Amino acid sequence: MSTMKPNFKDPDHLYASWSFSKLMAFFFLLISISYLFYSLRFVSHSYDCDQNQTLHIPVTHHVSNTPSEEESPPFEETSISHVVFGIGASAKLWKQRKEYIKLWWRPNEMRGVVWLEQKVKTEPGDESSLPPLRISKDTSRFKYKNPKGHRSAIRISRIVSETLRLGMKGVRWFVMGDDDTVFVTENLVRVLQKYDHNQFYYIGSSSESHLQNIYFSYNMAYGGGGFAISYPLAVALEKMQDGCIQRYPGLYGSDDRIQACMAELGVPLTKEKGFHQFDVYGNLFGLLAAHPVAPLVSLHHLDVVEPIFPNVSRVQALKRLNGPMKLDPAGLMQQSICYDKTRIWTISVSWGYAVQIFRGIFSAREMEMPARTFLNWYKRADYTAYPFNTRPVSRHVCQKPFVYYLSDAMYDKGANETASQYIRVQPNPDCKWKMEDPTQIKVVEVYKKPDPHLWDKAPRRNCCRIQPTKKKGTLVIDVGECREDEVVEL
Repeated sequence: MSTMKPNFKDPDHLYASWSFSKLMAFFFLLISISYLFYSLRFVSHSYDCDQNQTLHIPVTHHVSNTPSEEESPPFEETSISHVVFGIGASAKLWKQRKEYIKLWWRPNEMRGVVWLEQKVKTEPGDESSLPPLRISKDTSRFKYKNPKGHRSAIRISRIVSETLRLGMKGVRWFVMGDDDTVFVTENLVRVLQKYDHNQFYYIGSSSESHLQNIYFSYNMAYGGGGFAISYPLAVALEKMQDGCIQRYPGLYGSDDRIQACMAELGVPLTKEKGFHQFDVYGNLFGLLAAHPVAPLVSLHHLDVVEPIFPNVSRVQALKRLNGPMKLDPAGLMQQSICYDKTRIWTISVSWGYAVQIFRGIFSAREMEMPARTFLNWYKRADYTAYPFNTRPVSRHVCQKPFVYYLSDAMYDKGANETASQYIRVQPNPDCKWKMEDPTQIKVVEVYKKPDPHLWDKAPRRNCCRIQPTKKKGTLVIDVGECREDEVVEL
């Protein structure tokens, strides 16, 4: 009898065989998944490329077939020809105030209209030296309920809209002003060039009176100082202004009515410091001798303040300013501060207007503050009444400045340089300080290269430097762009 042996394999051998099979299966699975992944990625990438090509083709086709007449017109920088002035005037004051307009108006270059409430008598030469005169539309249908104001405010507030309706071509900006406003038009254009005239812009400045700004609004441009409205904003204003005016019968003037409509349109005031309302009384010297670092755009209330140069009429004083205004409008009234280190004097130059010499050393921080040579709009000497810093006029006789006013200005074409001369017209009281006396200086000569691109750069005061001279009784000063590492320090 044969004995059968069971056919059992070694357990270790079975385990090794099973592990090897699993490893091979896993290996083939990994290869299959990798192949599938890369195949899908390739298909996706090819689809993306096809999509990009599909999107790119019509763009290329469109550009290549754009007719030349549909291309954007070449850029044209804003010039005075793109500006239209609307001047609010009074028939009662026209005879005297038209002289202010003649100072800055250039008939063959500028466009604008003077709006009056009634006809006025014209004199020979007026037509060739003034804007055309027009009579404002009747405003009797509008309500006016302010007991302290005058309803002429309604008429004046509609000047921009009435000027728009004249249909002038190529207008980018409407500029509002009064008959006693004097514009530095080169600087006005320079300011407007900063802004896109296709957008809604309402550009001007606040009052120099803190209380006036509170009573009316810090968001309001004062019309006497002048303000600019872009063409599309003027179109929007004209459409809604009559209804807007009816909603505010209790407002005082024209400026606040304009601002109320701007508020309804949602357009804020864009402030430019060079528009000057001058809601002050007395002598403007402190404000003009420390003008902010911004282009001088306008002067207003010239019948209220004293003449800006002593011993002449208001109109004569402004005519004197015309000289440096033509030579270097960008630099007009711009302040420079320096020191005469030998004689320990502080020098402040307001180019084209005045030079001051102080005994001793005053910091630049002090000198850039206007001295309070003026009273506020309520005829009080209240230093808290202004929305900017001021400094008191020194009472000590030895610290009073020696003031030299512009007497002449000319341009040297060969040297590309302006030469302006300043003389002292008012005596200073005696001083017993034992230091060099500025009384010996009779004339100040200032040399400066015109810089038409001054306001294309970041705002910065020019620097001034005392120059050696053999001229007796003369102080010579060079004014210009600050050099590298130049600092106003003693």
